[in-house]
Amino acid sequence: MTTRTSSDRQSLLHRIFPEKRIFVKSDKGTRFVRLGPRHHLVALLGGTAIVLWSVTATSFLVIDLVKGSGERQQIAQEKAVYESRLNAMAEERDTYRLAALEAQANFTRALDEIGNFQDTIFDSALSRQEFAARQDALRRLLRDSLTERDLLQARLDTLSADSGDATLAELDRSRAEAERTVAFLTRALGRTAEDRNRLEAEAGEARVQLAAIRNDLDTRDRANERIFSQLEEAVVLAMEPLGKMFTEVGLPPSAILRQMRDQYSGQGGPLTPISFSTKDDGSNPDSQRAEAILTHMDDLNLYRMAADQVPFAQPVSAAVRRTSGFGYRRDPIRGGTRLHAGMDWAGAYGTTVNATAEGVVTHAGWQSGYGRLVTISHGFGLETRYAHLSKITVKKGQRVSRGERIGAMGNSGRSTGTHLHYEVRDSGTPVNPMKYIKAGRDVF
Repeated sequence: MTTRTSSDRQSLLHRIFPEKRIFVKSDKGTRFVRLGPRHHLVALLGGTAIVLWSVTATSFLVIDLVKGSGERQQIAQEKAVYESRLNAMAEERDTYRLAALEAQANFTRALDEIGNFQDTIFDSALSRQEFAARQDALRRLLRDSLTERDLLQARLDTLSADSGDATLAELDRSRAEAERTVAFLTRALGRTAEDRNRLEAEAGEARVQLAAIRNDLDTRDRANERIFSQLEEAVVLAMEPLGKMFTEVGLPPSAILRQMRDQYSGQGGPLTPISFSTKDDGSNPDSQRAEAILTHMDDLNLYRMAADQVPFAQPVSAAVRRTSGFGYRRDPIRGGTRLHAGMDWAGAYGTTVNATAEGVVTHAGWQSGYGRLVTISHGFGLETRYAHLSKITVKKGQRVSRGERIGAMGNSGRSTGTHLHYEVRDSGTPVNPMKYIKAGRDVF
């Protein structure tokens, strides 16, 4: 039965793939090559395998291209959103800062006006008190003069009956003098009353103006309160995610601010005499709030400057594929498990490689294993490395900015194909670059 089955198979193969002979003629004679059914079957299976492999490889290539295009568009969109948010935050910060300074200037002017009107009212009150005292003195003098005149009149009447003409003449002179004194005092008292009425009118006008100023000051206070609330809310909303971003990569916000203040602490200018303001000693609540907001805005600006020195960006923005991450892996050349101290991105030969943060180039050339290598020193003890480049476009000692082109992707050094090997080192120790990229992507 087995023999018959085998014969049937052989017959089937002969019918499907009949035997063929290929004749090869030469000067020495004619030879032929016999191609049996098994040769045909092997050739068919081999051709089918090649076709299937070609279809599979093409499918993977198309998938990688589509995926790379999507990642490139996503990176471009994230970069545009990052730049627009930075510009919007800068414009909003400048607007709020100008509004706070204008509000503080308006408040200072209002305080000056109130101080001037209070001085006017105080001077008017003193003048009115002086005129009242003078009026009382004149009244006493007038009363005494009238009393003296009455006494002189009584004496004159008495003497008129008992004395001669000489005594009468002396009494007449005394009476005339007393009447002139009374008339003078009466005129002085009238002028004093007029001055008092004028001062009272001026004081009333000053009170009306003071009430209007206080009303205007209350309106400005309410407007300032709205401005201060908006500024404080905007500062909190802007600083919290930035502080969280630095915390996620192991950089304490307090240490960041302290180091940035020490790094950017330039001062100077011509020597001018010291002057002190008598209107505002810094104890006013609005002045304290404005000073606090300005301090927070300065902190926000320091955060932004510090973010430029930390590698939160991705070194390549073109269509690339991440082929290896940070950590232990099998060595692709010698085998065995080894620590991979960075990340690998595979892409087209010559793909642009950008600096991930602001810094100074400390190495730009060939280094064993890395091939063509660029090393950049950033702030806070951080360093980035870009290896296996085909071309280097920066020099040692050159200062570069975030996103600036430093070279092109290649296959130099210890490499199995065109890719970029990217490292982040903290005080010389390799750390996972994705931690920084993810923290920056979550915020921006």
